[in-house]
Amino acid sequence: MKILRSIALLSVVAAVATSCVSKKEYQQLQSDYNKSIDTNAKLKQSWQVTQQELSGSRSRVQSLEEQVAQAKADRAGLQDALNKCLAGNNQGNVNIAKLADQITASDKYIQHLVELKNKSDSLNQILTTNLTRSLAPDEAKDVDIKVLKGVVYVSLADNMLYQSGNYQISTTAGSILSKVAKIINDYSTYDVLVEGNTDNVPISQPNIRNNWDLSALRASSVVQALQNTYKVDPKRLTAGGRGEYNPIADNSTDMGKSQNRRTQIIITPKLDQFMGLIGKGPQQ
Repeated sequence: MKILRSIALLSVVAAVATSCVSKKEYQQLQSDYNKSIDTNAKLKQSWQVTQQELSGSRSRVQSLEEQVAQAKADRAGLQDALNKCLAGNNQGNVNIAKLADQITASDKYIQHLVELKNKSDSLNQILTTNLTRSLAPDEAKDVDIKVLKGVVYVSLADNMLYQSGNYQISTTAGSILSKVAKIINDYSTYDVLVEGNTDNVPISQPNIRNNWDLSALRASSVVQALQNTYKVDPKRLTAGGRGEYNPIADNSTDMGKSQNRRTQIIITPKLDQFMGLIGKGPQQ
C-alpha cells in the first residue's frame, strides 16, 4: 500500500511539475515515479510465484492427508475382521496371527505417511538453505531461488542477461551469473538445465526464425558462459528453449510479457540424493 500511495503522490506531483518545480527537479520526480512502477511490478511478480508455490504445497499436503485417511480406514477394517475372528473362535490361530501382522504393518505405514508429510513440509526450506550457503548474505539477496517439488528454480529476467531481442550475454550479466555459478559449483553432482522462455511477440531478427530459436539460443549462451567463464562441468549442463509456450503470466499486458521473458536455471538433485533428503518408504 505504501508503494501504491507513493505512485499516486508522484503522479500528482508530475502533473504540476512544469509549473511548480525546475526541470531538474521534475526529471528527478519522473525518475522516482518510474522506479516505483518497477518496484510495484516486481512485487506483483513475486506474489504470483508465491501463490503458485503455495498451491503446489497445498496439493501435496492434501494428497498425503488423503493417504493417511485411507490407511486409517484400512486399519479399522482389519481391526474389525480381527475382532470378529476372536469372537467366532472358529477361524483358527493362523488367521488371527495373520490379521494381527497386517494391522501392525498398517500402523507402520500410517506412521511413515505422517513422517513423510512432515518432511515434505520442510523439504523446500532444507534445499533452499543448502543451496544458498555458497553465497555471502549480500550475494544471496540478488539470487531469487524457489523450490517446487524438490526442484530448485533460479529465475532471471531477460533484461538481466541480454539486450532486447538478442541472445548474446550482456556485459552486466556477469555479476548475477557468477553468483549462480557459485551455487552450481558448490553442488558438483547436481544436474543443471538452463531453460529459455519468451513472450508471444514474434521475433524479427536475421538468422532467428521464431521464438523457439530465440529461447534456445539464449539458453545456449548462458550454458556456454557457465562452462567457459565460470568453469562449470559441461557434462552437467543442458540447454533448452520453450519459446512462448510456458508462460507464467498473461501476455496481453506489458507486465505479463515482462514476466514471461525469462531464463530459468533449474538445479535438480539426482534420485538417490533426493531420496536421501525425504527418506525412503518402508520395506514391504
